[in-house]
Amino acid sequence: MSLSVAERPSAVASSSSASPFRISPLDAALGALVEGFDVRRAPTGAQIHALKVALQDHHILLFRGQQPDDEDFLQFSSYFGTIFSPPRNAPVLGSDPYGAAPDIVLVSNVEDGLLGNAELTAHADHHWTPQPSSGSLLHALEIPAAGGDTTWFNLVAAYEALDEATRREIDGLQLITYNPFLRKRHPLPGVQGVPRYRTPDIEPLTPWVAHPLVRTHPDSGKRLLYLGEATEVEIVGYDPARGAALIARLREHLLEPRFAYTHRWKVGDIVYWDNQATLHSRTAFDPALRRRLKRISLAGSRPF
Repeated sequence: MSLSVAERPSAVASSSSASPFRISPLDAALGALVEGFDVRRAPTGAQIHALKVALQDHHILLFRGQQPDDEDFLQFSSYFGTIFSPPRNAPVLGSDPYGAAPDIVLVSNVEDGLLGNAELTAHADHHWTPQPSSGSLLHALEIPAAGGDTTWFNLVAAYEALDEATRREIDGLQLITYNPFLRKRHPLPGVQGVPRYRTPDIEPLTPWVAHPLVRTHPDSGKRLLYLGEATEVEIVGYDPARGAALIARLREHLLEPRFAYTHRWKVGDIVYWDNQATLHSRTAFDPALRRRLKRISLAGSRPF
């Protein structure tokens, strides 16, 4: 087993003589707490390198008590990559009528925010695009007294926990994840909600793209189960009934609590997660309560 980031020589640096910088793994299936770091201040090279290594090891980084303005938030995020820009024909959260998305998305149930207060099933952002985002940073501005918690799931651990027969069965398969925003525009007549698996009687949404069901992480080289909880999907070239049964079995597996970390938000939290190796979900909350966060997503590469 590799050393945790907190044990690596580069994981403890100094942001100032009185403010030690430390990364400590959470007592969970994924995640690490970053202490002694202010995202408004210029970091050292050693700090950024340590954060990148920690993200690779733990998939989620939690920064407490942060107060960046939008410029600070963008500046800090840029150390980890460029801003994600979706294709104009593949709408995502925050897309305007022309397909463009803002650099900072307001995730909120008030003002001009998005996503309301309903429960959100576990998903990877932008999974249906040719080059899904590599990660996202979410900053909490207002948090309800109850509900609105986020749970992340470790897709590397989920894949590694599969039995050898299942791994052999799914390695090499290609999965289409259909765009949920397009499905909202084109609901199925007489059907409530979204189908979890496309069958031949359903006209496929276009444009679509196929990605590996078992993805290789571009930085760590680890294999992972690249599948969301409830988004409409289809295994390429597979018998529909057999494919639907396989996907249902894999979804039940990857949502097991042993792969999860649930975060109860506090104002000032910033969570940076690896969107290539995790899913995230949200619990519902009282619509009379305010929940307001800002999200920046980073560009990624074509899955392989």
